[in-house]
Amino acid sequence: MMDWTDRHCRVFHRHLTRRARLYTEMVTTGAVIHGDRARLLGFDASEHPVALQLGGSNPGDLATAARIGEDFGYDEINLNVGCPSDRVKEGRFGACLMAEPDLVADGVAAMKRAVLIPVTVKCRIGIDDQDPEVALDRLARAVVSAGADMLIVHARKAWLNGLSPKENRDIPPLDYDRVYRLKAAMPQVPIVINGGIGSVAEAKRHLDHVDGVMLGRAAYQEPWRLLAVDRDIFGEALPHDDMIAALEAMMPYIAEQLARGTRLHAFTRHFVGAFHGIPGARAFRRHLSVHGVKADAGVDVLRDALALVRTQATASAAA
Repeated sequence: MMDWTDRHCRVFHRHLTRRARLYTEMVTTGAVIHGDRARLLGFDASEHPVALQLGGSNPGDLATAARIGEDFGYDEINLNVGCPSDRVKEGRFGACLMAEPDLVADGVAAMKRAVLIPVTVKCRIGIDDQDPEVALDRLARAVVSAGADMLIVHARKAWLNGLSPKENRDIPPLDYDRVYRLKAAMPQVPIVINGGIGSVAEAKRHLDHVDGVMLGRAAYQEPWRLLAVDRDIFGEALPHDDMIAALEAMMPYIAEQLARGTRLHAFTRHFVGAFHGIPGARAFRRHLSVHGVKADAGVDVLRDALALVRTQATASAAA
């Protein structure tokens, strides 16, 4: 998610689940080709498996950017045909491309020729006045014919004319059944569902109908939910017993990055929802908001914030 799932967020989330695939923020092809690649594309080895999400519509640029992503070590290249933001629309990428399935297919074909790793597409069920029954099938069949290895479908329309990007995340009604029908019509194609899924329990129910589930805002705003993924979805042991242990395990990474000049707030801004509903959560957030933003803040600030959670949780349990 743009401006949210940066490299530090992904390292944090990897401490919560070993198995879930992580996705980068959407990066435009122009930024990849002409920008600071180390800053835009660099990631920690612990993040694997991790996919690079691209925004763009020019097949040649998509192929070049995909090749660069593969060279950086990404495990998947994902083309975003679902983001409804104004700057995306003006740049002819994102959800507006739902109206140009043949162009999207050309982009997929170009990327498939350029790389050996999987190429996938993330889309909506339609935009504006499109009929989702027609629009989604048309896009899906076009990109699969071009070689797309998987489709990730946000199960609601994007209204590019009339709704803001924020409103497009909530107002258009969810239609999970439409995604289920796509899977039934294309059983050989891996289909992942996205949109409004708020828990791992909900994700498990969707897996009765599709091949995978993508969590977006729920994973970011309430990251503690990810602690259940490996056990409840994959039947494997948890990477850490609880959130405190996960954040303590992140401290060596944070210390290393601080030594390179990164400020503590670059990490702690992703921890706001880490202890949602747990005694000490408010004290944790307050401590980080006051002390974590200081220029000289170090890992001791996070350590002290965790101690507040531990103390209040112990006191609550004893009461």
